[in-house]
Amino acid sequence: MNVIEADLLVVGAGPVGLYAAYYAGFRGLSTVVADSLPEVGGQVSAMYPEKPIYDVAGFPMVRGRDLVARLAAQAAVFDPTYLLGHRVQELVREHDGTIVATTHTGTEVRCRAVVISGGIGTFTPRPLPAGETWLGRGLSYFVPSLGAHAGQDVVVVGGGDSAVDWALSLEPIARSVTLVHRRAAFRAHEHSVARLRSSSVEIITDAEVTALDGGDLLTTVVVTGPGGSAARPAQAVIAALGFTANLGPIRSWGIEVIGNRYLPVNTAMATDVPGVFAAGDITEYPGKVRLIVVGFGEAATAVNNAAVLINPDEALFPGHSSDAAPALV
Repeated sequence: MNVIEADLLVVGAGPVGLYAAYYAGFRGLSTVVADSLPEVGGQVSAMYPEKPIYDVAGFPMVRGRDLVARLAAQAAVFDPTYLLGHRVQELVREHDGTIVATTHTGTEVRCRAVVISGGIGTFTPRPLPAGETWLGRGLSYFVPSLGAHAGQDVVVVGGGDSAVDWALSLEPIARSVTLVHRRAAFRAHEHSVARLRSSSVEIITDAEVTALDGGDLLTTVVVTGPGGSAARPAQAVIAALGFTANLGPIRSWGIEVIGNRYLPVNTAMATDVPGVFAAGDITEYPGKVRLIVVGFGEAATAVNNAAVLINPDEALFPGHSSDAAPALV
């Protein structure tokens, strides 16, 4: 068994987890970051790496992948250990306060505190009923790279933020973009829908993609609406139909869970299990607002309180980062 000893374990390598890793390093803590996904960035990297984000302080606009890259570079100054592709399966607190986390690969992390920044937990895209056999041959649920769709006829399915964002992002790159939504009203942000309606994206509402066709690769989709069915050329279908979230093993760690989804925390971002803190979308408390920028503040709060738990002689307030002047990369 591979055993790693550290001061702090961060569960989740999304934006909030990466910022927690930076702040732990700033506090002088040795840190392990574990995530079931094979790359850092969490939901941002997996679902909308190209999406423009407008509400991160100091950035008028930053794309998801760029934000993740900058957060990873910020944390890299303190050299955290990453366990990517490792799902933390068990979490046990021993009598002396040591917390032992075991991943599904058998790797064991022994630490003094944990920050859970698992976002919404594991997430699975809702399938497109007509197209599961085309997955990887023209059908996809995410857009890791906009450039892969250059010059293609792309059909985006869905009416939420991801569907509208991807349609708008692909518009200047693809040969054509069509958005198909089964309802007349969109769930996406009103401003994004207004941009969509003024774009060159063809919008088909009250309709569904009912068939995909082609040889080894996709060439045609069938769209069915009130007026009947029609085939149209498509080399790519992006199904943005939402996803189902699951806390997975976290539910078996002895932590209180609300609504099978959220972890209640106090003002120190502490859960009801001593030494276990949480930050980001997974947390719940009165007045909670689920934004990345809120998660950054929660991560700093959680890490600072964990630092005092690990070493009671430490001050809760660490001082200002400008006083320490770390050598940023």
